[in-house]
Amino acid sequence: MNGLLYAFIACFLAGCGARDQVLVAALTDRLGPRLSLLAIACFTGGLTCALAAWAADDLAGVMNHRSRLLLASFALAAAGVESLLVSPGRRAKEPTRSLFAALLVLAISQIVDASRFIVLAIALLHVPLSAALGGMLGGGAAIAIGWFGAGPLLAASTTLKLARRLAGAILLLAGIVLAWTTLGEL
Repeated sequence: MNGLLYAFIACFLAGCGARDQVLVAALTDRLGPRLSLLAIACFTGGLTCALAAWAADDLAGVMNHRSRLLLASFALAAAGVESLLVSPGRRAKEPTRSLFAALLVLAISQIVDASRFIVLAIALLHVPLSAALGGMLGGGAAIAIGWFGAGPLLAASTTLKLARRLAGAILLLAGIVLAWTTLGEL
């Protein structure tokens, strides 16, 4: 249960201002609210969370506790670096109406974003299924906010970038502290 709650909160916060949320908001703002877009974005987010949890479960089977802690610290640091360095791209002037194209772009951007690194880190230390479910719910909530509040979200892009940078710094610091304490125990 703890893994679900941690993953929900962390993925929701990491998903605010993320590429997938901004892409859904931009497409909704440009093309209108399409429920199919929201469903596809939540589907790809859930699928990529499940893949991250599966990878963590597969890795955890061959690692001891300290190794899992160290890998989790690297995953948190990677989430922080992704939040600090990767910002949502420019909005397309003439976006495609193809749901398949949206599915591909969302899946590719979500597979290596901060939320999936967080799910990987939490799944290494808790029950992977609960981490995946928490990541799915938290990421889905962030995407839903982008879909429902597209206009205000896009208008606050500067504030979101600043908040995303702050979250990235906190995640990077958490990864460094976890690695430091884990290596200190050796």
